Amino acid sequence: MDSTAATTQDVVAPRTWRKVGFRIIPLVGLAYVASYIDRANVGYIAAPMSRDLHLTSGQIGLAAGLFFIGYILVEVPSNMMLRRFGARKWIARIMITWGLVTAATAAVNSPATLYLARLLLGLAEAGLAAGILLYLTLWFPRRQRSWALSAFFLMTPVSSVIGSPLAAALLAWGQNVFGIAGWRSLFLVEGVLTIVVSILILAFLPDRPANARWLDDREKAAIEATLAAEADEHRARGALTGLRQALTSGRVWLMAVTWFAIAFGLYPLQFFLPTMIRSITHSIGKSGDVSSVLLSAIPYAVAVIALLLWARFAARRTAVAATAVPMTVGVAGLLLATFTSSGTLFVVAVCVSVAGIMTAMPQFWRIPAIGLTGAAAASGIALINSVSNVSGFVGPYFTGAIASATGSFTWALLAIAIIMTAGLAVLLSVGRRMERLDGSLS
Repeated sequence: MDSTAATTQDVVAPRTWRKVGFRIIPLVGLAYVASYIDRANVGYIAAPMSRDLHLTSGQIGLAAGLFFIGYILVEVPSNMMLRRFGARKWIARIMITWGLVTAATAAVNSPATLYLARLLLGLAEAGLAAGILLYLTLWFPRRQRSWALSAFFLMTPVSSVIGSPLAAALLAWGQNVFGIAGWRSLFLVEGVLTIVVSILILAFLPDRPANARWLDDREKAAIEATLAAEADEHRARGALTGLRQALTSGRVWLMAVTWFAIAFGLYPLQFFLPTMIRSITHSIGKSGDVSSVLLSAIPYAVAVIALLLWARFAARRTAVAATAVPMTVGVAGLLLATFTSSGTLFVVAVCVSVAGIMTAMPQFWRIPAIGLTGAAAASGIALINSVSNVSGFVGPYFTGAIASATGSFTWALLAIAIIMTAGLAVLLSVGRRMERLDGSLS
């Protein structure tokens, strides 16, 4: 970092960054929790919904994956709209739309209507994750980004820790409380909760530091000056600035490949973990549905601890190293899960894998910020996230199809580990080139 950027950033007191973190991250984190629970709920209710709608594992995987078609198509335009209209209005709009679609999904009565609902949900929710990632770059400079991103991505395992007991409770009692099947009540409740969160976003989320009523004028000026100085530094070092530059950059596309591999390691587990646990422990009946959903929360609780511990250590390491190490751990966990027939050891292996993959996620997003700014940041971040969401479509469908063909998840887990290993190789290559361009530890 040049002396101007460093000096400007030093003017911002640590307590100011803590204030920003406490005001911003819980709000966007709450939105992300809602989105992650909404997209994962098919995994929680796969068994009872399959029985009611007569779905195979492949059809469940297809339903889970169809969400990402709309997400992929709309994500880049959505981020450009966020940049134009502001995060507060645009994120709230996204949440209201997908909340309505989620609530309406409670009425599906066939595979076809389920597929349609998942497609519409993807179109409605598209742009949320990339929009929040872009939004965080408008608040946190490089030196603060490691802990800020880790705090935000902490919401991913938290969403599973919250979502699993919520799903288990509604599976057990939803029929009695709402008069509809437990899995249908899950869609209804989550849709309503999403709309409630959207109201909080609209009321309390400021678009930029200059709009934050809880910052004084000196704090606003210092933060804006820090971010402006860092953007100038990145442009001077050759960072991409335009929409077309980002969309045609080989570096951006290779980063998208890496993020695809990381996400590919997580999505099949997210959607199929309760089913995997139920099959490997040979549980049957309604109690099996509830207990497997509850057991699936354990890896995400472990991931919360891993994220907190690694964030402190990773801040003193390059972004590539801080991403590659947990990715390697994630692959090792997948391989262990592949070759075990013990229910307990399988859960332990998945704990290792999920902790590694989720710990790699926030560190990865330190890398694109090195070479993207302005319109390039908006479009490039959206492109990377959009391409990675292909894994959200392919991964669950691929996993479900292999499980249906072979009668187990063994070969699917092995294939996921191989794809993650390929992504790790791309990361080590292109990530190091981007860090050399930056000329510093990022």
